[in-house]
Amino acid sequence: MRVVVAEDLSLLRDGLTRMFEAYGFEVVAALEDGSNLAERLVELRPDVAVVDVRLPPTFTDEGLRAAIEARRSIPGLPVLILSQYVEPLYATELLSDRSGGVGYLLKSRVGDVREFVESVRRVASGGTAFDPEVVAELLSPGSQRSGFESLTPREREVLAVMAEGRSNAAIAARLVITEKSVSNHINSIFSKLDLPPSDEDHRRVLAVLTHLEAGR
Repeated sequence: MRVVVAEDLSLLRDGLTRMFEAYGFEVVAALEDGSNLAERLVELRPDVAVVDVRLPPTFTDEGLRAAIEARRSIPGLPVLILSQYVEPLYATELLSDRSGGVGYLLKSRVGDVREFVESVRRVASGGTAFDPEVVAELLSPGSQRSGFESLTPREREVLAVMAEGRSNAAIAARLVITEKSVSNHINSIFSKLDLPPSDEDHRRVLAVLTHLEAGR
């Protein structure tokens, strides 16, 4: 699997590179600034890009804006944002094409290497991986999309954990309910959000994106 890393801190950039190589990834570029990140992503077309939000030269939102620009050129280009900060405005724009293959994890909360690598693989395959704190920041109780307001409090809890990319078993363990209950809630969510029958993984991604877009 080919990956591009964009991170300005050399120790973290080198550490990510070594970690990915240890897990069988091919790091095709390890960039330290955002000046030509969008162009490089379009040129290299990696299987996934792991990008910090704030990169030189201004350390504001170069990484996230470059990722958005690259996804406009290559719809569905898998991007995992790995940052110390949540940038709600640009994060929701990253979700706007509804094509999946997106994630947003906070550096301070990534504590398990295997779980992080699994998140990267999930995003590369078109799934999602969102930190709970990011989900909370993106959601606004006052703004709702069609169908979202009909979800029960429990269904919203299930959907929030689903946004992290968790399996039914993991959702059940987190919420202390049965897997059958999780499955029933998910089917109800699909119905209420009017998601047409298709591959279940794809429907999960669409449900998550609808959930996150509720805060736009």
